[in-house]
Amino acid sequence: MRHGDKIKNLGRTQSHRKALMSNMAVSLFQHKRITTTLAKAKALRVYAEPLITRCKVDTMHNRRVVFSYLQDKESINELFGVISDKVANRPGGYTRIIKLPRRMGDAADMAMIELVDFNELYVKESKDTAKKTRRSKKASAPKAAPVAAPVEETPAVENEAPEAPEASAE
Repeated sequence: MRHGDKIKNLGRTQSHRKALMSNMAVSLFQHKRITTTLAKAKALRVYAEPLITRCKVDTMHNRRVVFSYLQDKESINELFGVISDKVANRPGGYTRIIKLPRRMGDAADMAMIELVDFNELYVKESKDTAKKTRRSKKASAPKAAPVAAPVEETPAVENEAPEAPEASAE
């Protein structure tokens, strides 16, 4: 029985699973999108998202903690540089899993896992960056429009500059 066992073992030993997740996370951070089986993608999301959360605060301690998981200097620089700039205002949910057709050889469920902010098809460029929250309908009722103060009309003055007499060359 697996009561309370929340980890996905993926049919591997602990050391093999750690190496697999580390390698897949490095590939995800370098390429921003990888294709793998659905079970591995779901396990990778649980592994990679806390690392991305750590990269939001660039301290030596956070770099060392993330390095203990990944063991790759280039991916650490990518994570604390480019990726942390993109996810700075996002409160979680850094990855997206998209299901793909089954693999031909063994009919395994395939999926693509990608970093959300790096797919230009889904990223919305909005002018307002206000945080949206879910509220009840009562709280989100439209407010009455403020009454505008009457504007006094002022006579339009034409802005004419006096013309300078033309100087003739004699």
